Amino acid sequence: MNVKSDHQPVLVDEALEGLALVTDGWYVDATYGRGGHSAMMLAALGPRGRLLALDKDPAAVAHARRRFADEPRFSVRQADFAAIATEVADWLGPQRLAGILFDLGVSSPQLDTPERGFSFNADGPLDMRMNTSTGPTLADWLAHVRQSELAQVIARFGEQPGAHRIAAAIVRARAEAPILTTLQLADIVSAAAPRSQRRQHPATRVFQALRIALNAELEALQTGLAQSLDLLRSGGRLVVISFHSLEDRIVKRFMNEQARGDPAWAGLPDMPAQARPRLRLIGKLIRPTEAELARNPRARSARLRVAERLRYEGDT
Repeated sequence: MNVKSDHQPVLVDEALEGLALVTDGWYVDATYGRGGHSAMMLAALGPRGRLLALDKDPAAVAHARRRFADEPRFSVRQADFAAIATEVADWLGPQRLAGILFDLGVSSPQLDTPERGFSFNADGPLDMRMNTSTGPTLADWLAHVRQSELAQVIARFGEQPGAHRIAAAIVRARAEAPILTTLQLADIVSAAAPRSQRRQHPATRVFQALRIALNAELEALQTGLAQSLDLLRSGGRLVVISFHSLEDRIVKRFMNEQARGDPAWAGLPDMPAQARPRLRLIGKLIRPTEAELARNPRARSARLRVAERLRYEGDT
């Protein structure tokens, strides 16, 4: 099987170790990207193992169908992982999953294709949709969003100083002419951003914030994590790679809460099944090694967390 790809997957060995793959297990790669993790997972599975990949990007799904066209153990569907329970149900049947991998963020092909509108390094249409077949583009959204909401998005999702000033500059600029391209927006942000932020491109955090908001990424993550619990069998692993502090906080809080159980029952006897801990934390936060960062600088913000599904009454 060819595992070569134009995209460098992050923390591959660490993700596979976290999944603790069993050869006959059924797994879900909830974010196919360009298949780096999927390829390595398939390489570790035996003939009875199965892998379902999800991705809401039509280009990623098309890539998966070409790359693994002759792989009977592999299936792919175009879907947001916020719908993971629905998408997995008919494929999985009555059994449960041995593991789920979430690799959040954007893939290198998305960043490196100007037509997708994710990058401020090359000019392209201001699209920025993960799923290019539906929903408004970023240009559409920026044309109508209220200044107060825009400032809140930039501050919250980008953790960007001077968010109100940047939002005001965008609103002033759109009153003069529609904001339609990535470099057009990047120039507006660069002119308005505080000079203290010049260690990185001034548009870095703003583009990130707008992408997260446009694609409702944090809401999808919360939904997908919650649904994953009922899909995992006892001993099944949940592995999440995040690239943004807000994503990581959501993952950390979710895993910690599910590992504690319902605090209302803490210390009390005869805890009902629905109040018991449902996850066990596995290891500590994992970051890329210096060797990986040298190979792939885009891995610098990656964080990996692992949890294992516990058995409770009602498990099969």
